[in-house]
Amino acid sequence: MQINNVDRTSFKNSTALGTGYSIAKKVIAVQEGGAGLSHVKFFQDTMTGLVPKAVFARSKADLTENSFLELAESGLVYYCPTLLGENVFRKLYSKNLSKDLKKQISVPAVDLLKSKNVDNKKLLPVKAALALSGLAIPLIEFTLNYIKNLMTLKLFKQGNFDNIANLDKSQKKNKELNSRVEKSAKRNIKKAFSIFLGSLGLSALLVSKGKDSKLLQNLSELVLAPGTKLFGKKPKSEKFFNKYFSLDFADNNGKLTMSKGQLTSCVLIGGAGYFGASKDRGKQNFLETLFRFPIVGFYIITGNELLESGFNKLLQKKGVCKDIIKKDNSVAKLDELKQIATKIAQDKSLNATDVYKKLLKQKFLIASVPMLFGIGVMGFFIAGTSNLFTKYRYNKEKALQNSKN
Repeated sequence: MQINNVDRTSFKNSTALGTGYSIAKKVIAVQEGGAGLSHVKFFQDTMTGLVPKAVFARSKADLTENSFLELAESGLVYYCPTLLGENVFRKLYSKNLSKDLKKQISVPAVDLLKSKNVDNKKLLPVKAALALSGLAIPLIEFTLNYIKNLMTLKLFKQGNFDNIANLDKSQKKNKELNSRVEKSAKRNIKKAFSIFLGSLGLSALLVSKGKDSKLLQNLSELVLAPGTKLFGKKPKSEKFFNKYFSLDFADNNGKLTMSKGQLTSCVLIGGAGYFGASKDRGKQNFLETLFRFPIVGFYIITGNELLESGFNKLLQKKGVCKDIIKKDNSVAKLDELKQIATKIAQDKSLNATDVYKKLLKQKFLIASVPMLFGIGVMGFFIAGTSNLFTKYRYNKEKALQNSKN
């Protein structure tokens, strides 16, 4: 078969694609784990959460609080796992491991338990110590809302959410409430710090005694692979608990990064802080959190993944993007597009560069729709409706009180 103008070298020269395609290629490359992934994810998630809340800000205090939370949470999730796990605790806890075992630290514990070539008695306790020390991240997440409450008290002298959300136009200060909010915040921050000190103590015990203790071996497996430890004979339960409740770090090209299980712990432990701190500031703050947090929390843990999977299935059913959506519903990686484009060009006597551009456009579409959904629905819609419902509940409650008087 004669091939019409299949130019392989054009794949290597991104400028041959044109500016728009080159930008799309770089964005996709970063999303798939290229250099600067944390920076891009930080920017995307901060903008998704912060911009809508800034647009719907009800007061300067409300804007300040949301800005602090969004920036702090994004920084915590996208920088702290590598900063603490990779650069601090990994170096500290792996000192006594052999060179070969040090390289295995980033390998998921689920895979290590299946391997017979790794000394898990020495390695798993160190990994469990890393995981328990990594509890610093969800515990800091827990404290952020209490820190926010203290910040608002300091800057705006307000602990009453009705005033912060501009529901009560009188803006009266309640000294008793302010004092209660301050005491609760300081107490819970100390509690989180105490729990972290406990996890550090247990981590030290695992590192020093774990390889010789059957009890600590079992604890290590429970922390790192709870599904395997508890549901080894039930594959679906095993997979689910390993994915969403393991405290093990994930592997990013040999480096430690946040896993799905650690993200779940951030949502659940951080959620306790959200609800506790909001309850301190009044009924409306608690009810607003009760409306918003379960939706956002579910989306953070698994909703985005379900959205991407559902969108891919829809495209597959419609016969769209069929060249890059595989049978298992996964999408071809960026570095696979060259090979796919070349094959299509050869089979159909097409220009390889044109085919590559088409595939690149399809992949950018698949990557963009979930992100736009996050900004539009999970950002603007949730922020707007939660504010409206809070105002509606407050006005209804006030009207009821006035009718009784």
